[in-house]
Amino acid sequence: MNRRTFTQALATAALAAAAPRLPAAPLTGAAQPQPAAPPFPLSVMLWTVFNDLPFEERLAKVAEAGYTNIELVGEYNAKNWTEADFARANAARKRLGISFDATAGLKNGVSDPGTRDAFLAELNAALTPMETLSCPAMIVLSGDVVPGLTRDAQHQASIETLKRAAALVEGRKIAGQPVRLLLECIHLEERPKYFLTSAAEAIDVVRAVNHPQVQFLYDIFHEQMSYGNLIEKLDKHIDVIGLIHIADVPGRHEPGSGEINYSNIYRKLAQLNYRHNVAMEFMPTGDPVATLRAAKAMVWQAAAV
Repeated sequence: MNRRTFTQALATAALAAAAPRLPAAPLTGAAQPQPAAPPFPLSVMLWTVFNDLPFEERLAKVAEAGYTNIELVGEYNAKNWTEADFARANAARKRLGISFDATAGLKNGVSDPGTRDAFLAELNAALTPMETLSCPAMIVLSGDVVPGLTRDAQHQASIETLKRAAALVEGRKIAGQPVRLLLECIHLEERPKYFLTSAAEAIDVVRAVNHPQVQFLYDIFHEQMSYGNLIEKLDKHIDVIGLIHIADVPGRHEPGSGEINYSNIYRKLAQLNYRHNVAMEFMPTGDPVATLRAAKAMVWQAAAV
């Protein structure tokens, strides 16, 4: 699942410049107040940070950085959590004011008709820990290209599998929110055999499923690596985008470390009245807490313009 580069001195300087203070006054004179909160909720994909700490301490570090949402990759499965483990995780998130907004970690994908039943059974089983953790969204993957199947056959299989998955979760709520299935692309350099590498094709699949609980996870990093033209897709498809993942190119580091103009992306999201989560899924080049704070400040600064 683990999804370079400035010198340490440059990274430290960049973080200091982007520290979460009030935005600087524009050259015209009048100071602009920092918004009370970003225009859309922010989250942190937990696999990218604090991996050397116990789970509850990782949550505390994210809270220290100023975030109230966290995304998982099925850590509870990888570590075979007991009831006591779930209880400790829930106690920690409640104490810290943290919500788990999404999780991932299903082994099966949606594009192989031969594993459809296994995918649906796995999804059905995953709803139990999701309910235990009050986590209402599941990230789903296409899986790899299947030898012997045409591309169209896998495309249609993705649609059919997600239609059946939508029927499985239809009307179901966790923590008062509809259970959502979020389809994600991955670029070929990271996973050379992966089926859905294009946001355009994944969006076609989601639109064909035509169910409000099936949406597209727009990973900006993956799409920039594959096709670019990032903002046009926001303009055209914001209605089916249910989650956005953030990292810069190259290296999957923090916004501002590479070639993507994230200020323009955040500004566009605010203009489009996007209200789902935007999740930081980057590998910090400096201190993780400071880097996450700076990433949040960039959203504030963009929203203030």
